[in-house]
Amino acid sequence: MNPSDDADPGMSPSTPRNTLFASLWAVVAAFGTYFCMYGFRKPYTAGSYETLATLGGFDLKTLLVISQVGGYMVSKFLGIKFISELPPARRAVGILFLIGWAELALFGFALTPAPWGFIFLFLNGLPLGMVFGLVLGFLEGRRHTEALAAGLCASFILADGVMKSIGAALLNLGVSEHWMPAAAGACFFLPTLIFVGMLTRIAPPDSHDVAARSRRGTLNRHERWNLFTKYALGLVFLIIAYLLVTILRSIRADFQPQILKGLGVEYDAGLFTRVELWVGGAVLMVNGALVAITNNRSAFFASLGICIAGFFILSGSLLGLQIGLLSPVPFVVLCGLGLYFPYAAIHTTVFERLLAATKDKGTSSYLLQLADSFGYLGYIAVLVGNLILKRSVRGPTTADDAAFARFFIETCWVVSVLGLLFLMGATWFFLSKVKRPAVSPPALTPELLTASA
Repeated sequence: MNPSDDADPGMSPSTPRNTLFASLWAVVAAFGTYFCMYGFRKPYTAGSYETLATLGGFDLKTLLVISQVGGYMVSKFLGIKFISELPPARRAVGILFLIGWAELALFGFALTPAPWGFIFLFLNGLPLGMVFGLVLGFLEGRRHTEALAAGLCASFILADGVMKSIGAALLNLGVSEHWMPAAAGACFFLPTLIFVGMLTRIAPPDSHDVAARSRRGTLNRHERWNLFTKYALGLVFLIIAYLLVTILRSIRADFQPQILKGLGVEYDAGLFTRVELWVGGAVLMVNGALVAITNNRSAFFASLGICIAGFFILSGSLLGLQIGLLSPVPFVVLCGLGLYFPYAAIHTTVFERLLAATKDKGTSSYLLQLADSFGYLGYIAVLVGNLILKRSVRGPTTADDAAFARFFIETCWVVSVLGLLFLMGATWFFLSKVKRPAVSPPALTPELLTASA
């Protein structure tokens, strides 16, 4: 039986019980699929790789991060075309193919002597950058898309910490740093099959969804270009703000152990999970609540307001740390909130409600893939520049960790100021482009004529 089937003759498509069950099914399927994907992407970051060979005098950990994120960034650019044009019926097979490719690359990493395994981490990241867009394609264009997508976003917030904890636990069990990523991925292959199977049972948007939002479908190159050029300035402002958030969010995610060490924190493997549980819970509630706003224009600008609020939280956390009101762990939590509020809002609501308010032909997965491409391009530029300037983490000394923590805090200040400016510019642009819906006068029915008489 299809759990999301709206054609049950005993229920209308808007029956609350049916809609609730279908929504819960979709959230679990999307959350589980993307959470499991992180099992093939992030556990390696729990390793320090300090005792392994270096290349050209650069530390291996940073080289590995650059390699994998480089593949992930290339995947985002390829996904602009691939995700926009892939028929919905092939999304599930596409997800399994991409994740299978990533796991094979992790086995290649395990079997290749250091430091040359970085080539296989590039190949590991190369398919994974398209998975989010494929999963989002199952959720967008619905009356409850914000709530569904918020659940999806909670998966990568929580998974970031959980996968580092799992990687650290495997290392503590004696698994080598070379084999740990492949071992972690193998643990998630069967759950991935189950959750992707659940995705295939999600019914497409019904007529009520299409009326409330807009029809979504495949986009060719001409249609993608038309959508972008219509809102070019506003989208550029949004993409730059998103790029800044992506850079800082990725640094925080990939180097959180070094940041905590640099701030003087002695941590256990479970701290990463506890930190992201707090962040994920708050982000899920705030962004998911936007589903209660039925007016698409109002919800769109409310989501931009959440993005702006995130940068104020980030600035406040920095100020609190520097004047001594916050200790390092609460700072890392509030910093995560400040970054994930705009990051999740763009994933869940900003592009979704822009299309719903304007009724333009497009998909939020295309716009998000476009933003992600430049976001990860910016992150690669920062990592490479940081490596060249020898300001990244260089080894086991406390001084190096402290220097990287200072670099992270400095970057936070730059991002908080510039992000606010670009988001305010985007808000100003869209205020003139996203018009209030015209209110049509009521039809002159016999009842109205009699009442007026």
